[in-house]
Parts: sequence; C-alpha cells; structure tokens
Amino acid sequence: MIRSCQLMFVLMCLLSGVTSAHAEAPVITWPNGWTVEAVPQDEAKPQVSRQRAVKNDQDGAPVMVMELTMTQVESGHQVNLEGVLLEMRKSVQKDFFQSGYQSVCTKIHPTTLSRLSALETTCTITQNGRHVLSQTLVAAVDADKAYVLSYAGEAAAYQASQDDIEAARNSLKL
Repeated sequence: MIRSCQLMFVLMCLLSGVTSAHAEAPVITWPNGWTVEAVPQDEAKPQVSRQRAVKNDQDGAPVMVMELTMTQVESGHQVNLEGVLLEMRKSVQKDFFQSGYQSVCTKIHPTTLSRLSALETTCTITQNGRHVLSQTLVAAVDADKAYVLSYAGEAAAYQASQDDIEAARNSLKL
C-alpha cells in the first residue's frame, strides 16, 4: 500500500521555514467504517500534526488511506504552494517508478480545502497498463500553517470511496 509518510517527509523538507510553536490540530470527521490510526507525535517536530484513517477490505487488508497533515509555518515565510505540490507529485511518481509502476498525474489545479484556497493533483498509477492505484494530494496554506490532505488506494476502492472522501473533505475545519 502507498506510504503517505514519504509524502509528508517531502512536505516537511520543502516547508523549510518551520517554527517550533505548537498549534491546535485541525478537525476532521472520518468516514464510518474507516479505522482511525494513532499517528505518533514526533517530539523532535512538535510543529507537525498528523491524522490518519484507513479503510480495510473484508479480510482486514488496507485498501484506502487518508491522511491530514498540518505544519506550523514561520511567521513571514512565504510558502510556494505550487512548488511544494510539484515536488510532492514528483516524489510520488519517482517512488512508484522505482517500484516498477508507471504514473500519470493531472495538471495541478485550484480547489478548496475547508475555508482555504488550495491546489490539487491526482495521480493514476498503472502496472503493465492496468490501473492499480490512485492518489490525490491537496495542499493549502493559511497565515501560519500549511495543510496537506492525501488520500490513496487501490483503483476500485478509490472509486468506490468518493462519497466518503467528499464527506471527510466537507467536514474539515481548519
């Protein structure tokens, strides 16, 4: 399954102007039937808040993962949101390529994340011409916080989970 942790690492590297101030975590209502996983707080990075939920199949295997990350941004630091999302997308494509997959991502386009203007891209991952996974990255910046919502899963589960994803996105309070 997709390791969203790698994406979060890329985001943290790109948001180099972080401060150690602790901020209140955003609120999201996870879809019914999804398992909310505890994401250990990295004490070395108290400025980062992460929340994650996983959707499992009948056998308990993960088929979807959704993760919300908030990073405190240093006051006055200008985040190049499109640049951050481009780097995240490149990282996703590189990681899949190294694992023997091909990927095609949509052009980065405007959207919203809660009350904020955001940018979004979706990658379709194939193997031997067969669509196996999809991953969407949505990023937004507030005055002193950067947010990334990432959701990914097996092709059929991703498609079947669109109502769940929309409900979670609509519930988000930043």
